[in-house]
Amino acid sequence: MNDRKPNILLITADQLRYDCLGSSGRYPVRTPRLDRLAEQSFLFAQAYSHIPVCGPARQSMLHGRRPETFGALWNYDAFLPVGCLQPEQFTWTKALREAGYATAFLGKWGVNPDRDPTAFGYDAYVGEHEYADFRKGKYPDVTYANGFLGETNPIPVEDAGTHWFAARAIETMERLGAEDKPWHLALHFAEPHLPCRPSGRFADLYDPAEVPEWDGFRETFAGKPYIQRQQPYSWGLQDYEWRDWAPIVARYYGIISQLDEAVGRVLDALERSGAANDTVVIFTADHGDMCGSHRMIDKHYILYDDVVRVPLMIRLPGAERTGTRSGAFAYNLLDLAPTVLELAGVEATPDRPFQGRSLAPLLASPDGSPPAGWRDAVVASYNGQQFGLYTQRMIRTPSWKYVWNLTDVDELYDLERDGAELVNLIAEEAHRGLVAELRKRLYEQLRADEDPAVANMWTRRQLLDGAIADGRT
Repeated sequence: MNDRKPNILLITADQLRYDCLGSSGRYPVRTPRLDRLAEQSFLFAQAYSHIPVCGPARQSMLHGRRPETFGALWNYDAFLPVGCLQPEQFTWTKALREAGYATAFLGKWGVNPDRDPTAFGYDAYVGEHEYADFRKGKYPDVTYANGFLGETNPIPVEDAGTHWFAARAIETMERLGAEDKPWHLALHFAEPHLPCRPSGRFADLYDPAEVPEWDGFRETFAGKPYIQRQQPYSWGLQDYEWRDWAPIVARYYGIISQLDEAVGRVLDALERSGAANDTVVIFTADHGDMCGSHRMIDKHYILYDDVVRVPLMIRLPGAERTGTRSGAFAYNLLDLAPTVLELAGVEATPDRPFQGRSLAPLLASPDGSPPAGWRDAVVASYNGQQFGLYTQRMIRTPSWKYVWNLTDVDELYDLERDGAELVNLIAEEAHRGLVAELRKRLYEQLRADEDPAVANMWTRRQLLDGAIADGRT
């Protein structure tokens, strides 16, 4: 890599589970291009979304702080009016542009309902509305009938959203590469967010009869919060068995493989251009998806690993492009701002301190081991959405997960013996001391992060004094 600042190529998927890439070694989803990227990258095997909701997650990604600190509690178009990131607030993308970067944004936005990416540090923007206009103009008679559960897309693969945006990204990289300055391109795919509509050869790539059950499918809801039993009813899916879910999951697999091919085209074009040796490549997702796990769909009212654990890989330029897998805890979005700025060599002064940490020290580790003092737990939040408000906070360590549900029974999972999080141990007397410790740790992190959930004496009593029923009779 020469002395010029590196290019930054950020690619994100929407609702992509961590275990649905070949590199995870878990489920039989074919993702050869992303697997190749993983082999060339620093792969974070324990990366987590700090809030598994599209809009707040994406706003935090740009701002570098938890969404509760600036009022982005849920998607701004989904429930009661809610705050969102504003153009006058800090974003690392503005810092890059001020440092001389050419910038472009393609794909899903979700950050502000009134202002597009050009108000937040991007010079150019190609959005979902432009693809919708293209599709309507070329395929005016195409309609869809199966709602959120998905179906085969009659639009050819080459004109599907995945490949249309990949083509626009390749064009944009060529344009940016012609400028005598470093560039940042953000490519935010809308897939595999439901409804999943794979096209052409991807529509029947997976036989539903050969799709295995999720580890967490056989959920009984015993000892779980009421809202989890209610969630399938809200979707009309309460009577679904695996034979009903398998075709939906097969389409989820199919659109992931279709996305994989589109990402591969972008990466191949980067290689052909000669710019790969000067480019940091980051791939991640805003959060995961239940897609039938725990008999639920989408990502709301739960903080299972199905939705909070995500893929994250970072490929450094040139000779440093060697594969390393790390088990260190990372926030894929909160850590992004300080990481990108450090890798770009850009000094920036945010209006308030970042709540993530730069991953650069980990990237410099030959074996993926974290530096002294690195975090040994992650915290995630949820605040409700279309089916009502519902406050949750989670702390996850390597072995345990505790979920604080402020208006329902809490959750405790032994991740070493119950990785699928099927058995809630919160009422077990044997775990009283552990629960008290996790509650204290959660409180301390929420307080440090200025989370309003611990801003009053009543909620503090729950975490610090154990003033919670814990499902005991």
